[in-house]
Amino acid sequence: MESHEIIRKALSNVHVKEVAEKMGLSLSLVYKWSQDDEAKGSGTVNPLDRVRHLYELTQDDEIVQWLCQKAGGVFVKNPPTGRKVGREVMPATQEIVQQFADLLASIGQAAADNCISQKEAENIRDEWDQLKRLTERFVKWCEAGDFVHLAEDLKVNRASRMTQDT
Repeated sequence: MESHEIIRKALSNVHVKEVAEKMGLSLSLVYKWSQDDEAKGSGTVNPLDRVRHLYELTQDDEIVQWLCQKAGGVFVKNPPTGRKVGREVMPATQEIVQQFADLLASIGQAAADNCISQKEAENIRDEWDQLKRLTERFVKWCEAGDFVHLAEDLKVNRASRMTQDT
């Protein structure tokens, strides 16, 4: 589905005039977002295309992750396709178990004084989101039978965690 179609569908569930007013935009601009730019030649880039372009320029997954969190979800990148068989299932399983143990340890430390600070809660949330992403990718790799990429994914994940810990 194209971005303008998604916007058109979303706008069909609300009063467009109200959306425009609350966003401080003209009604015509909001309507232009739901039109195919190429066919209409409106010259107006809709917000979804702008965010996509920003992501393409920066390649920073946190842009998409932030948006997903605002929508009550979590971003999980699809693994590359291709079936490669290796012997990396056990290390991957151990990595997930270790991250879960780390999460439980963080929760235990935070709750030790019977009070969890905002900073501790944010840390717990970060670890939980990382665990969800890792586990979802693990499941996708398993479904694809691609265990070589799974091992590569784990190396990147470990390096990222080590960088965050320092």
